[in-house]
Amino acid sequence: MTPTRLSSAPDSTAGSLCPDLPYGEVCAIHQPNLFPRLTTLAKLFTADYWIVLDDVQFARRDYQHRARLASLDGSGQPQWLSIAAHLPHGRSTTIRGARLADPARCRRRVVQLLADHYRHSPHWPPFKRRLEPVLAAFARTDRLADVTELSTRLLLEEVGWRGRILHSSDLLARGERSQRLADLAWLTGAATYLCGTGGMRYLAPAAFRVHSIEVLPFQTPGSGIWAAAREVSAVHALMLVGSCALRRELEGLRGRVLESDPRPGC
Repeated sequence: MTPTRLSSAPDSTAGSLCPDLPYGEVCAIHQPNLFPRLTTLAKLFTADYWIVLDDVQFARRDYQHRARLASLDGSGQPQWLSIAAHLPHGRSTTIRGARLADPARCRRRVVQLLADHYRHSPHWPPFKRRLEPVLAAFARTDRLADVTELSTRLLLEEVGWRGRILHSSDLLARGERSQRLADLAWLTGAATYLCGTGGMRYLAPAAFRVHSIEVLPFQTPGSGIWAAAREVSAVHALMLVGSCALRRELEGLRGRVLESDPRPGC
């Protein structure tokens, strides 16, 4: 996608018209995560398109290179599945700049831990076959973000998401935090921005109001397959109920979230 400059971005709500919506009305912006949590997958599923936030600082203590896996029967403590990352520029390394430290070893660990946790699920054999493109990426690239984004794409495909994927590194957005997210949403024609519970703690809605973009809080249920949704990879829910049942859960949640959007259609 050709980068778009912000020289024409409106400075006030009065100067902001409803833009064309080339990708859809509802936007989610999130870092590429390794086999993301169910909360993250649900937010992306609810959006018409996902902007992969790949040009911000890599955080070792986040989910950008690791995921929690839980046993099918709920016994024991969740276990971290981590991919070793090399940061060429130290702490200032961006997500897209992070590299795989030992691709072959990382691949073996992904296969081993996923199988250890989920091979007894009836949904494991087909998922294992569809996992191959993710595993093959370890031999094709040393970019961590390529692998983690592929793992998210896999889960989105499993639940039948038909949205679009863009990358923040292809867009020229200004500022930090709220301003940057608002500009990314505006650049791509969003009418609604989905914001998770973590983001709502720091987000400044005024930055979005300048562009007439509605900030829609995104929350998931707290029971059933959602009980550990904020901590455990969505692979766990997929192995428990299968892709069809999980898609129905996500579709139901999407409907409830978007029904709460107070913004009238453009």
